[in-house]
Amino acid sequence: MLPAYRGGMDVERSFVVDRPVEEVFDFIADFENTQVWDPGTVWTRRTSGDGGLGTTYRNRSSFMGRTVELDYETIAHDRPTHFVCRGVNGRTTATDHLTFTRDGDRTLVHYRAVFDFPRSWGWLAGIVLRRPVEKLADETVAQIQAAFSS
Repeated sequence: MLPAYRGGMDVERSFVVDRPVEEVFDFIADFENTQVWDPGTVWTRRTSGDGGLGTTYRNRSSFMGRTVELDYETIAHDRPTHFVCRGVNGRTTATDHLTFTRDGDRTLVHYRAVFDFPRSWGWLAGIVLRRPVEKLADETVAQIQAAFSS
């Protein structure tokens, strides 16, 4: 039996935000705020739901000169500790996993983005996109922290 195909990559970051955990969770878990904290997002609109589990969003992002649209769904929403949103567009799946840990009046955020690509080019995408995705992850951390510094 062949092993399961996994054509993609992961990127992870841990960082501190100088705000209470509930405030940080609520801001990030409202996925329409990606326009503020995700440097690649052009816009995000809620398409159904109340912001909790099962809420769906339509997202347009720009990356490496290309514009893509994904339909996201909140697949985990455990306030204020855990949030997961998965986006698909027929070719690619992007899943954002975020955990939030209280550290006094600050919040430790662990962010993991998982990208799954089609079998036809998934192995190559992981090689070609690694550096740009790592750079985007660093920019995302900086933008989240900046969103809370004002």
